[in-house]
Amino acid sequence: MSITDHEHPIDPLRVAHAKSRLPSADDAARLTGLLSMMADPVRLRLIYALDVAEELCVGDLALALEVSEDSVSYALRLLRSAGLVTTRKQGRVVYNRLADNFPEPLRDTCLRRLVAMTRTGD
Repeated sequence: MSITDHEHPIDPLRVAHAKSRLPSADDAARLTGLLSMMADPVRLRLIYALDVAEELCVGDLALALEVSEDSVSYALRLLRSAGLVTTRKQGRVVYNRLADNFPEPLRDTCLRRLVAMTRTGD
């Protein structure tokens, strides 16, 4: 679609500016994939728990989140496959933690600020 295809007045400079600043379709797909990982209540709470406790095993996460170990295991599997969570094994116990490359702005904005904002909205 070109600028001349529109029936209403347009501002070609603003359109060009907006277009030049947009993320690529591939970048947008990766970003929405990452954000959708956090859009699930169990996964979001799990990430939050690992952010504040640093490291927890499946059983401890299940107790903290008040969900089944199966729910925690499934959420962890998805988060590990996305590269957001990593593990450390000590004996027979596997500890989970946020990956070292977990984006700090995502931690701060999506975990801390947005959760705080939803609390003040109550």
